[in-house]
Amino acid sequence: MSALKRKRGGKGPGGKAKKVKLVENGNKPQTTETKQNKEISVPAPVSMGKWRNKERVLVFSSRGINFRTRHLMQDLRTMMPHTKADTKMDRKDKLFVINEVCEIKNCNKCIFFEAKKKQDLYMWVANVPHGPSAKFLVQNVHTLAELKMTGNCLKGSRPLLSFDPQFDKEPHYALLKELFIQTFSTPQYHPRSQPFVDHVFTFTVTDNRIWFRNYQIIEEDASMVEIGPRFVLNLIKIFQGSFGGPTLFENPHFESPNTHRRLIRMATASKLREKQMVKELQKLKRTENKEEVTRDVTDDVFATPAEERPVHIELEAPAAKVVKKNKHKAFKRQRMQKR
Repeated sequence: MSALKRKRGGKGPGGKAKKVKLVENGNKPQTTETKQNKEISVPAPVSMGKWRNKERVLVFSSRGINFRTRHLMQDLRTMMPHTKADTKMDRKDKLFVINEVCEIKNCNKCIFFEAKKKQDLYMWVANVPHGPSAKFLVQNVHTLAELKMTGNCLKGSRPLLSFDPQFDKEPHYALLKELFIQTFSTPQYHPRSQPFVDHVFTFTVTDNRIWFRNYQIIEEDASMVEIGPRFVLNLIKIFQGSFGGPTLFENPHFESPNTHRRLIRMATASKLREKQMVKELQKLKRTENKEEVTRDVTDDVFATPAEERPVHIELEAPAAKVVKKNKHKAFKRQRMQKR
């Protein structure tokens, strides 16, 4: 129901209504201002506009997600009042089934979390049903319950969207910017939204990845305090259709999690092999027959020639030394006399 039809009690809380009154002696109507009625009137809503942007976002996931992904989904639903939820989709179902689910739920945007191997998380952001759609690898997920930041904002308030200047320089980033604007921005005059702007969604491009942050705007000095959640999106591909179709862009810098884990295992195995080879070389050196060196070549380096002296042989015994007896007692007696 629109906001204008909810008015009761005349033109407004402060207005006066006119009633038609019949005169006793005639049929001619006469208009008079009535006094304020004692009935309670419903005040007009805060936002007098009309809800025109009918964007609805379906946020759900596949089976096999962990607790952190579940909390991240709940945080996104809390921050975005124009979202809808659905049950988890079976792994055996094709991704094109999501278009039918969105049509049943009357949604034209979708955020779908796909879990693989119970450790890799992928996120699809799609415009249903005509496309385009983008697939990301989600990394470094930190939820609201995990961060415990000091920032806070009103539930259901509309956010500001802040984008890195890199989004205007390259065409695939410009396409993602428009997709993010239509998905994450809360429509104006949405029934479940609040007419306040007190937080900012930031999308920053660093290291060929998109970093998402949520900040609170403090009124006093216009500074910002982080609220959460936070995560990093590593772009994989952009498709022309919804959850499929021709590939518009493929990230050349993307490295799959399987390849990354394989490289780590190979690096660890090479280190172990190197240590094993060092041990085997040391063992071979110990078992080898050592060459016996009879004469050291460096012995003659420090040999200095000395003058030959005649050998003197003593034929007589040396004179015996006279040892004075009681020398200690005599010295002590002298000290006593001096005192």
